[in-house]
Parts: sequence; C-alpha cells; structure tokens
Amino acid sequence: MRVHQEFLAKQHLPPKLITDNIWEERFGDICNLESYLTRNGIVVRKFFLHISREEQRQRFLARLEDPEKNWKFSDADVRERECWDDYMDAYQDMIRNTARPHAPWYVVPADHKWFTRAVVSAVIIEALKELKLAFPKVDPSRRKDLDAARRHLVKEKS
Repeated sequence: MRVHQEFLAKQHLPPKLITDNIWEERFGDICNLESYLTRNGIVVRKFFLHISREEQRQRFLARLEDPEKNWKFSDADVRERECWDDYMDAYQDMIRNTARPHAPWYVVPADHKWFTRAVVSAVIIEALKELKLAFPKVDPSRRKDLDAARRHLVKEKS
C-alpha cells in the first residue's frame, strides 16, 4: 500500500526482508532508532510540513513563470500530483505508526511560510527550554585554580 511499489525493488534489499509486513517492520525500526536516540540524550522532534494541493499548484506555477525558479521544477512534479491521495495515505500511516511521546510528530500547515516558520520555531524553543540548559557552575576549588592561572597570565605581560 505504498505509492510506488517499484521503488522498493530498486533498494536491493535482501529478499527475506521483503515480506507482507515490511512497512510495519520499518515503522518498528524507526521507533527503535528514535527510542535509542532518546535514551542517549538526543531530543527527537519530527515535522510534517503539510501544504494543500492548491498551494502546491500555485507554487509550481510560480516556478514555471519565473525563469529564476525554473530549476526548482521537475516534470515529475505534475505526474506525482496524480498520486496525491496515495501520498496522503502513506504520510498518515507513517505518522500514525511512528509518533511516540519521546519522538512526536508535528503536522504543520505550510501554505503560509511565515506561519510554518513560527510554529516550527515555537516547538524547537519549547524543546530547548525543556532541556534546562545552563553553563556549568565553577566550584570553589576550581575557582582557586582559575585565579592562580589569571595571576600567572597577568604577570606574564610583555
């Protein structure tokens, strides 16, 4: 139930890995990796920037009309739009199966870039706040060592 099943064959996976449960197994692998990362102190936040079909059409037209943006356009873009519903189903399946409390997905409306940037920035700022980051405190014995080093460097004037 993926958009282009033929792409799977091009990955040269061992045949024993291509089972009827391949997508569930891949989702499990993704969740396991993200769990491992989280256990090692890495914060995982995932963003799906959801653009509407109409906004995508408008952006493609803008790329075609502006010679400086022509390089951004691929003929495949138009063909792939015919698979819009299949892509949406695949994205929903992936998000549903890989969202976890320690590695959440944020589905962000992306028709307006300013809004998308504001939402993503807010999520990142909140994740950073939750880390409670601070510079290390210098204990009194270390402070003495630093003071001695400072005195030595001051005396060293040329």
